[in-house]
Amino acid sequence: MDNTLALIIVSAIGIFLGYNYYARRVDRDIIQSNPNKATPARMYMDGVDFVPTNRNVLFGYHFKSIAAAGPIVGAVTAGAIWGWVPAILWLILGVIFMGWASDYSAIVVSVRNDGNSLSATAHRLIAPRTRQVLLLFIFFYLLLVAGAFANLIATVLNDPRVPLGILALAVLGLVGGQMLYRMRTDLLVVTAVTVGGTLLCVLLNADATGPVAGVWKGFNGALNSLAPNGVTSVLDPTRAADQQNVAVSVSFLFWLLALFVFCYLGAVLPIWRFAQPVNYIGFWITAVTLILGGLGAFLAFFVRPDVSAFKLAGFYGFSGNPSFYAAGALQPLWPMLFVTIACGAISGWHALIGSVGTARQIENEQDMLPVGGGAMFTEHTLGVLSLLAIATAANPAGAYFVKFAEGIGGFLNVFGIPAAYGTGIGFAAFVVIVITVIQLVFRIMRVTLSEGLGERNPIFRNIHFGTLISMLATFVLVISGTWVYIWQLFGASNQLMAALSLLVVTVWLAATRRNPTYAAIPAVFMYVTTMAATLVTAYNLYATVFIKQLGQPGHEIAVIGSLLTIAIAIILFIAAVFIGIDGMRAYQRYRETPLEQVPAPGAARA
Repeated sequence: MDNTLALIIVSAIGIFLGYNYYARRVDRDIIQSNPNKATPARMYMDGVDFVPTNRNVLFGYHFKSIAAAGPIVGAVTAGAIWGWVPAILWLILGVIFMGWASDYSAIVVSVRNDGNSLSATAHRLIAPRTRQVLLLFIFFYLLLVAGAFANLIATVLNDPRVPLGILALAVLGLVGGQMLYRMRTDLLVVTAVTVGGTLLCVLLNADATGPVAGVWKGFNGALNSLAPNGVTSVLDPTRAADQQNVAVSVSFLFWLLALFVFCYLGAVLPIWRFAQPVNYIGFWITAVTLILGGLGAFLAFFVRPDVSAFKLAGFYGFSGNPSFYAAGALQPLWPMLFVTIACGAISGWHALIGSVGTARQIENEQDMLPVGGGAMFTEHTLGVLSLLAIATAANPAGAYFVKFAEGIGGFLNVFGIPAAYGTGIGFAAFVVIVITVIQLVFRIMRVTLSEGLGERNPIFRNIHFGTLISMLATFVLVISGTWVYIWQLFGASNQLMAALSLLVVTVWLAATRRNPTYAAIPAVFMYVTTMAATLVTAYNLYATVFIKQLGQPGHEIAVIGSLLTIAIAIILFIAAVFIGIDGMRAYQRYRETPLEQVPAPGAARA
């Protein structure tokens, strides 16, 4: 079992059984998707958010909307702490029984409720208070995601092997939207032009010693010469004692602002013009990486056993490998494994993007399962590939995106591609995977601000104002270094978001007299698990950062940042308690008096 071939086979069997014998049964017998029922995309087609979209395009859009750093970071980190056995078990069991159900059901509930978001549905089905609390939870949760991802992407964009492919992605995304929706160009032609052009630029920039990378290296060097010691510095107490003061370079600041420009386009332009085509291109870039990387991992067992064999231990124990987390921290297998691996098993971000974005583009109800459930099962393969990357790495220590890129380079080397060149491709693929998601983070943040504050102050309904406010808050998090501590809370808050979305789904199923079991059991498990993980994370921040840095000269930001994160953890915990209480009351109410009946007699079957 300790080789790439065995894990690929086990994962493939799990995907086949989960989709064909569980997901399809739920769609057929409980949800009863109806191809003749008008969807919100058709009823409210406005050319901005409500846009009937071809199933194939929408699958690519949704997959790239959900697949970001999560399945990479989570799988690599969990493998390093607890070993590859617990990681692969949760990846497989999580996606079969929970992940696809969360993604698909969030889309279903939105489609069946006029394209309303989860918070709007909670307002109608549960209580007005629930909507307000959920909006508060969502905004702070998205702020955590934006702060962590923005720092991550700016760091990797600073690598000379990356920028050209990302610039091509932005330009060809605009071109692709124009070709597809204004010029009515055939989808195959659009795909060939946009995906082919982006891939070409990625390949041209992948060689670290090549002329293109040399240009970017010189560009970054010229920027950094303006302030050789950096524009500021942040304290990262997670590093070695002599490396904790990290300089913020001019080039890093430039790429951070460039990222904001990219995301601004994705947040304010009509979805067909930029966000959707960019994510469609990103889907194919990711798919090529998955296919070639996965095929390389598969063939390595036969032609390169040295690449296929695992160097990582199968199991480090229930307390984890202490060399991979700070002294004084607690890392029990339960609940921490289940929040360390999020995307790839189950994720709250998926439900959020599904209900706000994807559901408003569903052209036919029978597209809900292949788009929502199918994209989640596909993202699971990215998590498995990331786990294989660290499991086969000679040295599993180091930054997660470095391990992912090196793992992809090793698998591509099976085809004769030089490892250094393959690693460059891995870096570029990593940025494409993440950047296509963060643009949607800001889009949903401005929608959340509009829903939560728009009635009190109309300025928050302005898409430009909401987007810029969200970016300003993110910029403050990144440039102050607070993201270092915020990131540690991301896993728990993300999975708690999944639990809350499943709670809303469970209430809706009860209200419409459908069997809620497939959503209710995952909701309870994730709710209990993530509430416990939130408390553990808060304690770890207190024990490993706040206490150790308190009173240390020059470490005030570390103290304030960790204290702020602990406060946010407590706020999210209390908010989740209120939502849970309201949800249970609504569930009991609808079990006794449902809102509507399901027409077909077989709808109550499990």
